[in-house]
Amino acid sequence: MIRRCSFTFSLVLAVVGLATAAEPAIRPGDHVAIVGNTFADQLRVNGYLETHLLQRSAEKRVSVRNLGWGGDMLSARDRPTNFPAEEAALIDHQTDLIIACFGMGESFAGTDGLPAFRTALETFVASHRGRKYNDKAEVRLVLVSPIAYENLGALTPERERRNRELADYTAAMEQVASRQELGFVNLFNPTLQLMADSTAPKLTTNGIHLNAYGYWAVSRLLADEMTRGHRAWALRLDARTRDAQGEGVTITQVESVGGGVRFTVKENRPPTLAPPIKGQPHAALQPLRDTLVVANLAPGEYRLIIDGEPVITADHDRWAKGIAIDSSPQHRNAEALRQAVNDKNQQWVYSWKALNQVHIVGERKSSPSGRALPGEIIEFKRLADQKDNALRPSVSPLTHEWRLTSVLR
Repeated sequence: MIRRCSFTFSLVLAVVGLATAAEPAIRPGDHVAIVGNTFADQLRVNGYLETHLLQRSAEKRVSVRNLGWGGDMLSARDRPTNFPAEEAALIDHQTDLIIACFGMGESFAGTDGLPAFRTALETFVASHRGRKYNDKAEVRLVLVSPIAYENLGALTPERERRNRELADYTAAMEQVASRQELGFVNLFNPTLQLMADSTAPKLTTNGIHLNAYGYWAVSRLLADEMTRGHRAWALRLDARTRDAQGEGVTITQVESVGGGVRFTVKENRPPTLAPPIKGQPHAALQPLRDTLVVANLAPGEYRLIIDGEPVITADHDRWAKGIAIDSSPQHRNAEALRQAVNDKNQQWVYSWKALNQVHIVGERKSSPSGRALPGEIIEFKRLADQKDNALRPSVSPLTHEWRLTSVLR
């Protein structure tokens, strides 16, 4: 029996990193497969979700294979001739957990399409029920709803009707998950709340397809729901009393130096990933960023230096209000991990979804390049596995010197 974990959540719960489930959907060491539509496919391209999962499972890391395919729906998952069955990829990966992302394409059928959608979803669940792709235990499933429809003016007509339909399809997914005792993540509600902020950056390119910033935001919410949350760093110091508190870090050896303050920071968990925008993200998402607050600095400008490297400069008022820190050397290391994830995924795609099918089943099958292709695919898979095994965030807490130095004008 699969234990039901309901991950329907409010944006407030997601922002502070609280999950409603008694047991997290993703467990340390899980082999995870992501299936579904364009949203699922682009999770692979952006790499934020997988990086979050790796950061949170450093001691017994997860391994992810993304089988998402642009345009997929439950009843329309077309593949090229002789394309390997999805089951083969699930078995090869020894899959423990399937994250299934559907509902967006199906929702264009409107209210009349809901019965067929429920039936197709039940059929999909039944196709995996009882299967042991890892040769040990029954595979677990988490259903992920579509996001909301964003208001982009003339580019997104009938937005209110579309969001009513998407809400209905999200509710249908939750009902199936409840009956089948599956995990469920409601992305519709929190994205609808974020999209209501007209002053914030847009999350999508066309109303339904997330941009890079949208994937940064939604991947964090999704990761928090499936791993029982991961609070950002919160560093608070008083320059006068030298009192210090840390969330996600331990602050020690606080001392006044040259009109500023110096202290040691031990990382108890990895830093967050920086948002891929130049301006400010949604106000509701600010708590997802690592933040430093320093009270009672003398009036003036102060530069934050970490391990001798300048990071950001601001005046005493801004430091007292709190400043997001996501361009430090540690944050660049987190971004480097995401880039390594993307590289691994590129090799995986080359091995699983060859770009030129004419060399496999078409007229060039017998050409020199066609004959060479099977060997190339095997090599790409070897590279993907090798790079996957190398994705190992540091387990030991790292310690760094942070210093706020007065800037003379």
